Amino acid sequence: MASRSKPRSLAAKNGSAATPTPKITQNGVATDGGSKEAIAVPGGAINAFVNETLYAPAPESTDHVRLEAKYPLFIGGQWQEPTDGGYAKTINPATEATIAEVATAGKNDVERAIGAAREAQGKWAKLPALERGKYLFRVARLIQERSRELAIIESMNGGKPIREARDVDLPIVAQHFFYHAGWADKLEYAFPGETTAPLGVVGQIIPWNFPLMMAAWKIAPALACGNTVVLKPAETTPLTAMKLAEIFQDAGVPEGVVNIINGGGSTGAALVNHAGLDKIAFTGSTEVGKGIMKALAGTGRQYTLELGGKAAHIIFEDAPLDEAVEGIVNGIFFNQGHVCCAGSRVLIQESVADTVVARLKRRLDTLIVGDPLDKNTDIGAINSREQLGRITTLVNAGVEEGACIYQPSQSLPSRGFYFAPTIFTETAQSHRIVQEEIFGPVVTIQTFRTPDEAIEKANNTRYGLSAGVWTDKGAKIFKTTSALRAGVVWANTFNRFDPSAPFGGYKESGIGREGGVQGLRSYLRFE
Repeated sequence: MASRSKPRSLAAKNGSAATPTPKITQNGVATDGGSKEAIAVPGGAINAFVNETLYAPAPESTDHVRLEAKYPLFIGGQWQEPTDGGYAKTINPATEATIAEVATAGKNDVERAIGAAREAQGKWAKLPALERGKYLFRVARLIQERSRELAIIESMNGGKPIREARDVDLPIVAQHFFYHAGWADKLEYAFPGETTAPLGVVGQIIPWNFPLMMAAWKIAPALACGNTVVLKPAETTPLTAMKLAEIFQDAGVPEGVVNIINGGGSTGAALVNHAGLDKIAFTGSTEVGKGIMKALAGTGRQYTLELGGKAAHIIFEDAPLDEAVEGIVNGIFFNQGHVCCAGSRVLIQESVADTVVARLKRRLDTLIVGDPLDKNTDIGAINSREQLGRITTLVNAGVEEGACIYQPSQSLPSRGFYFAPTIFTETAQSHRIVQEEIFGPVVTIQTFRTPDEAIEKANNTRYGLSAGVWTDKGAKIFKTTSALRAGVVWANTFNRFDPSAPFGGYKESGIGREGGVQGLRSYLRFE
């Protein structure tokens, strides 16, 4: 069995001002900003890293994956060339290699997509609800049949470990289509005594962290309620949406019911500002969400926004500590921390703080960072160079503000966008790393003495998307969770999702809910 290097802290344990504070640059080399000594964090070949681990490489085969060199726009049930857009390369963030070229939509292309959706909407809404449900069932079954291929493409295009794409993302994607297929002909039972009608044409904009899952969260309820859709995937992760378009074709979904157009911020803006839409459903950053609210104010068009988060993860002294450590790891390092509801702020009761932190540091040393398509990998590649730069900037800010940084001493791949799992201790509420969403594998740790102090710290944020509580006392769970201003609160677990459970936030984490009966309501008019 190969030996493993021991973890080390990149800052003095006491965080004293006399100790040089390391800076981490975007390429993964840490320097002290003035001292002659440089501290190497990432850097080194994949093979060198693998040799330090306990497992031999176990790469997922990609031989069966079918990808086109170019993907046009999917409008009116057909693949169509852009009229005023162009093509953009989409890459594998683990290797920086180009995977395919994908068409980007201009204003005329957005117009065409909305026109196709409007033309199809009346017929789709008049279709017997049972028939609409059958189409969704077909889509769900095709997703199950092609789940291996979809998981690999999701991992290749997004950087997430194949185990997560295979075992988490794809099952949830299929579940959402199955779940909403069942509701299609039962809306009268979901909303007894109320007369419902579809909104019409819905514009949907999804992020890059869960491309296929977010598409399912939005498309499935919209179609079940009789709406048609124009979907804009994130510009860095469009490929599984392109495969989803193929599935809609194979399932025989009528032309124009689902239209998928790619592009960046200008495409999204053209979609949001188009008067032909009846609703915008957006998942992404709080800043963009605020812009959408301003654009739609006074227009009469509806919207739901699922935005950023800075979730508090509360560990009480009576919690099962080993399980809580695993919960922390799952809460923040799942999908490289690219999770809006990630448990990025850990609050630990003072009496057990040293124990939990020590165990967490040991656990970090066992995490394998590397090739996302290796089944042993725990933390894959950061989604883009831009996101890697943001993570690096905020981590450096944490160091500059006096927090103590800890990272396991392991080499990262020399090519691709990678960042080591990071813990910050000795943090304060005023620190940027505590207040701002990092959206990376970085967790801050604070302590508390009483439950009231934990609740006060947990709620001291502009966000309110999610939270977690660990304790073996049921009464403490109910008291704490009821006091937390968060849309989703987990008890003795974290990052568990179910299509029948609504998801959404308070404060600057958004407006509206997705999933469950509450999610259906947001795609209906009540007459």
